[in-house]
Amino acid sequence: MPALEFMAPAMFAALVVFLIIGLPVAFSLAALGLVSGLIAIELGIFPAQFMANLPYRVFGILSNELLLSIPFFTLMGAILERSGLAEDLLNGFAKLFGGLPGGLAYAVIVVGAILGAITGTVAASVIAIGVIALPVMLRYGYQPRLATGVVAASGTITQVIPPSLVLIVLADQLGKSVGDMYLGAIGPSIAQILIFLLFILILSFINPKLMPPLPKEARTPMGWDLIKTVVLAILPSMALIFIVLGTIFMGLATPTEAGAMGVVGAMVLAAMHRRLHWKMLWQGMESTMNITVMVIFILIGATVFTLVFQGVDGGKWIEHLFSAMGADDAVTFLIIVNIIIFVLAFFLDFFEIAFIVIPLLAPLAKDLGIDLIWFGVLICVNMQTSFMHPPFGFALFYLRGIAPPSIKSSDIYLGAIPWLGLQLLLVLILIFYPQIVTGLLDKPLEVDIQQIEIKLDESDSGAQPSRAAPAEDPADYFKRK
Repeated sequence: MPALEFMAPAMFAALVVFLIIGLPVAFSLAALGLVSGLIAIELGIFPAQFMANLPYRVFGILSNELLLSIPFFTLMGAILERSGLAEDLLNGFAKLFGGLPGGLAYAVIVVGAILGAITGTVAASVIAIGVIALPVMLRYGYQPRLATGVVAASGTITQVIPPSLVLIVLADQLGKSVGDMYLGAIGPSIAQILIFLLFILILSFINPKLMPPLPKEARTPMGWDLIKTVVLAILPSMALIFIVLGTIFMGLATPTEAGAMGVVGAMVLAAMHRRLHWKMLWQGMESTMNITVMVIFILIGATVFTLVFQGVDGGKWIEHLFSAMGADDAVTFLIIVNIIIFVLAFFLDFFEIAFIVIPLLAPLAKDLGIDLIWFGVLICVNMQTSFMHPPFGFALFYLRGIAPPSIKSSDIYLGAIPWLGLQLLLVLILIFYPQIVTGLLDKPLEVDIQQIEIKLDESDSGAQPSRAAPAEDPADYFKRK
């Protein structure tokens, strides 16, 4: 049917135009889906009753308990941003690594990883690290491009490290367990941290003037005082990480319950620092409300669009499109998908990519035999770049807002490029070495029925005990008996 062949590419082209124009994504998706649905009904592509699925899909979104974890983790991050935890961590690790060239950069990367394992939100990590670390790095002679680059990149590690909000959303879109998605992300998280640390190490040998060590008067001498400072800075963080991630991995709590406990833990830490007050809570709740409403509206708009898109055989059109590009094997498919997502990240944020693109590509990945946890984590690592893309990366916007006037915007953008390359390096590594993702996941139980041994109870048959040969077909055994 010519109309059917025309509808899917027309919907996709219209969506691209709307996004380029800059119309609100959530409302553009919903309007485009509804109008396209009316056109499809008029052209006889599907009956009007097909649209009756829409209320059920919207209700499914609003009643999804998994998505309830998003406001909890967002609120926890907002509270911790103002609790003084990041400042304590940075001070402790700066004293530990300060005597090395690039010591402050090492501290920023490690603290970014720890904050990522606590907050789950990039904005909280970038702002908290930037406000504290950036002035110190500049004061002690760090090159501005290096200083801004390491702060932005360390904040975006949060996107890959559990309990990342992106992993929660991807698990929901792929129909997979959040716990499995978190387990799959552990290997890539460690790999990304090590790549960043190795980059600083190499730079410190090539050009140590870019990142001089702290002067002696700014360091704590090795000894009990240094150990005590570092331990006291780390203990509250480790406790909160266990409350959030440990309870999920041990099966003691769902992500939503762990997020709720994380909020309580964050409030306790804020109270310990004497910074728990109504104004801070109100600001945290306001930020949480804005992010949660944005996510829900984008998700509702996306489900309207994808329902109609699948109704006009959009899935088959995308499948034929990838076949035409030669993506008939898993590796080629993943390379093409990641190139597309890297380009889309210039224009869309990670929520929009997750809600629009993933539902269209997941069935193709499954048909090619790609593990969906591997697929989801790989896309998550790629979507880190949406925060680092000059000139629209949100991490760069956050950094521009808190950086001193002496830092030029060009320094921020140029400083992000090497770290963007390091993120893409991890994408390539994961494509060719999926074991980094799948190694910690439970392997499916495989049973060879030819090796099953069957025994008959003597008391039932009165016969002498006999055994089937391990390789014998059970059906033949019973026929012989």
